[in-house]
Amino acid sequence: MAFDGITVAAITHELKEHLTGGRIAKIAQPEPDELLLTIKTLNGQKKLYISANASLPLIYLTEESKTSPMTAPNFCMLLRKHIGNGRIVNISQPKLERIIHFDIEHLDELGDLRQKCLIIEIMGKHSNIIFCDDKGIIIDSIKHVSAQMSSVREVLPGREYFIPDTMEKLDPLTADSSTFITALKEKPMAVSKAVYTSFTGISPVVAEDICFLAGLESGIPASVMNEDILLHLHKQFSYYMDDVRNNNFHAAIYYDGNIPKEFSAIPLSHYKKYKKQDFVSISEVLLTYYASKNTITRIRQKSADLRHVVQTALERNRKKYDLQTKQLKDTENREKFKVYGELINVYGYSLEAGARELKALNYYTNEEVTIPLDTQLTPQENSQKYFIKYNKQKRTCEALSELIQETSDDIRYLESISNALDIALSEADLAQIKEELIETGYVRRKFTKKKTKFVNKPMHYISSDGYHMYVGKNNLQNDDLTFNFATGGDWWFHAKGAPGSHVIVKTNGDELPDRTFEEAGKLAAYYSKNRGSDKVEIDYVEKKHVKKPNGAKPGFVVYYTNYSLVIDSDISNIKTVQD
Repeated sequence: MAFDGITVAAITHELKEHLTGGRIAKIAQPEPDELLLTIKTLNGQKKLYISANASLPLIYLTEESKTSPMTAPNFCMLLRKHIGNGRIVNISQPKLERIIHFDIEHLDELGDLRQKCLIIEIMGKHSNIIFCDDKGIIIDSIKHVSAQMSSVREVLPGREYFIPDTMEKLDPLTADSSTFITALKEKPMAVSKAVYTSFTGISPVVAEDICFLAGLESGIPASVMNEDILLHLHKQFSYYMDDVRNNNFHAAIYYDGNIPKEFSAIPLSHYKKYKKQDFVSISEVLLTYYASKNTITRIRQKSADLRHVVQTALERNRKKYDLQTKQLKDTENREKFKVYGELINVYGYSLEAGARELKALNYYTNEEVTIPLDTQLTPQENSQKYFIKYNKQKRTCEALSELIQETSDDIRYLESISNALDIALSEADLAQIKEELIETGYVRRKFTKKKTKFVNKPMHYISSDGYHMYVGKNNLQNDDLTFNFATGGDWWFHAKGAPGSHVIVKTNGDELPDRTFEEAGKLAAYYSKNRGSDKVEIDYVEKKHVKKPNGAKPGFVVYYTNYSLVIDSDISNIKTVQD
């Protein structure tokens, strides 16, 4: 979710509760675009992290410290000079802008009481931290913006501070029904887009949620809606804004499986299908959400080389498969040449020298066929020529059938590696996948490096009925789960005909309830290439019926008797166990 005005309202409310009246004890600038303020309050010491990073601007309370440079940057020294030991008298948000004002009282060089304002702008690539005097004149900023960089507003010492109104958006906290309806009617676009492009601080996710709560299809153009429908939408919009005005915030993160999908300061009703985790503070939400996102991004970046290896091998094998299939198709008529050879042997005695063809009755089909002949060859030599052609194509067919099966197995294996990379959650997961690729010959082992031993556990869930369910993260774990960890009476699950994880349910000798079968099926569906589908076919069988063919690649198994179920891939209500 975007760091929108509602999120800023929630963090402003939280900061106001915890920091108002506190004194700024320390000011650090760990990075060129970051500040870390240590504030002493009646309830103890608090740390405020502020980032004006263009790709990830943030502000939240934290308990973590960051290493600062030996020599403090100029902006940091300026703040220490003016507001070191200053008292925070107020924290506010103008309208519903993504801006927070910190009004700070301090004593100047003569001992007189003065007031300054530290302004935090959370605006994507335009994010900034601006320090102003009591008259709104900029003293300095963490990023300088000259006229050459922006024609809208200069952010330089001595310039007057103002909020640029480039989008001409309305304040959602004060908009009445007439203003709301007029604004939406003027925009020939989807009603949800009309909402978030007309009002300050509203993100697309919030606009979608308001439409959902109003029972409206968000994709319908606002311009075609009548006044009664728009009045009804405004009523729901007002209820939403009432929560903001009354500081009725309920911070939460919504998870798609183990992956954080969105966070919110106010519950998102249209995200009911996702697993919701509630938090006490919006700071905790931001810290958790972006830490998880950063981990996933980092894993994606670190897996890029492995993905390239797998994708290159996949493309090569798919081209090979297509070529082999085409060559096999060319051998489909081989039986015809065998019949031609036989018919020439039977009827060739009647041929005249130099005959170009032989018309004969095919005794296999009782149809007359015309067989082309080489005029330079005798009937016996023509017959032999067709037999040679038949035998050559027969050998080609047999060889190609084996090669096609091998290529098909390679493709399935590489697709399973691709799926393992998609669900990898840690560097240990990637290291184990790399080791597997080394063992199977797709990646060379560096001669200086010995084979690595891993302590990397499978994912662990517990069913609603209390049964433990385990999910392999890669092929090596799949093999270990199925053939070393599981016992004969445990149940094994896998998405039918698709790369995916092995899922093992420990039965403890019990007969499993239907609900546990369904939840294990959901796990097998979610951790497969069919993730996100509403209908995934799952094969399941007792582990004792699952076999590993000799010489088979990691993760490859066979089974000849199984049950099947069709299930969705929603695992939001399945409890995760942290081992």
